Amino acid sequence: MPTIDLHCHSTISDGVLSPGDLVARAAENGVEILALTDHDDCDGLIEARHAAESRNIAFVNGVEISVTWRGRTLHIVGLNIDPENADLKNGLNTLREGRIRRAKLIAEGLAKAGISGSFEGAYRFASNKNLIGRTHFARFLVEKGHAKDIPSVFRKFLTHGKPGHVAHQWAQLSEAVGWIRKSGGIAVIAHPGRYDLSTAALEALFEEFREARGEGLEVVTSSHTKEMAMRFCGFARRFDLFASLGSDFHSPDESRMDVGRLPPLPEGCRPIWEGLA
Repeated sequence: MPTIDLHCHSTISDGVLSPGDLVARAAENGVEILALTDHDDCDGLIEARHAAESRNIAFVNGVEISVTWRGRTLHIVGLNIDPENADLKNGLNTLREGRIRRAKLIAEGLAKAGISGSFEGAYRFASNKNLIGRTHFARFLVEKGHAKDIPSVFRKFLTHGKPGHVAHQWAQLSEAVGWIRKSGGIAVIAHPGRYDLSTAALEALFEEFREARGEGLEVVTSSHTKEMAMRFCGFARRFDLFASLGSDFHSPDESRMDVGRLPPLPEGCRPIWEGLA
């Protein structure tokens, strides 16, 4: 099997490497097929594709779309998309506008907890000023000594019931899948093991996803153990979904897994690249 990574991030969203530098790191790690999947933005795809072509890496246009499902935030990866598709562009633009509103509310909540200047601090960490996310706030809070690392920031400040948590309405599941499909792409549920859903809720999610014509499930990713990968391989088979894999790489210092350094899919999964061919 070729070395494949179909989920990673650059400075266009909340990664720390430029699209070109991300591709260079992927090449150093032996990646042969790579997708750049920045949050709610496709602006890094041209730079990444040019860098990939110069290194003989097969490049896949990607994006990771924020979704609200039953009051929870989920992420849907789009692979093989056309970034110039009008429906996709308009949808992503709406999500980015919502991110700015949410960021201001996060800063207000942190200010009430005695942490001032967080919006400006997070904004400084955002290379793409049109897209500011919780990870940028987390980097600022680590810099100021409010937590030792990014996971600690999320636990102390940014999850439900904490001062920087803001409930936000993202795209609906059917909307996100529709934008991806209209752009010619394949929709994939990202890192399903991160959502803390019961088996019944996962089954309901996969049913609704299939009804919306979603086609893939991320089985191997940095937040999944081997046992979780086996479990989600079983779900992929049961719901007739392609199995995808991606590191969800953001940073050499912050990420659990380096770009391209992924274990293989479990036996019996139908690989997503069969659908991309």
